Amino acid sequence: MRHGKQKGKLSRDSAHRKALMRNLQRELIQHERIKTSQAKAKAVKPQIEKLITLAKNGDLHARRQALSALGQDRFLVHKLFEEIAPRYVERPGGYTRIVKLGPRRSDSTEMVFLELV
Repeated sequence: MRHGKQKGKLSRDSAHRKALMRNLQRELIQHERIKTSQAKAKAVKPQIEKLITLAKNGDLHARRQALSALGQDRFLVHKLFEEIAPRYVERPGGYTRIVKLGPRRSDSTEMVFLELV
């Protein structure tokens, strides 16, 4: 049964949603803090947590999986494995935080900062 398994679709088709998630992951790794809507932040948070856990493993297979997830950007994978993952060696999870900023002025969408802890 798939009770409780529904994932947020974010009003996009699957290809657009996949591209959005990849771009949000890339921006978060590059800048370590992004401003986005609360729905997008909640959707991308588990994926970035899995990437960091993968990077903590650090073997070749993990690098190739990260390259596949991030779109063949070796610079971002290097930063993930060499700079970000070593920070969280002692931490068993919870690498990101969502900080609420309040509603956006134009359409009252709840805005947040998604940042690495």
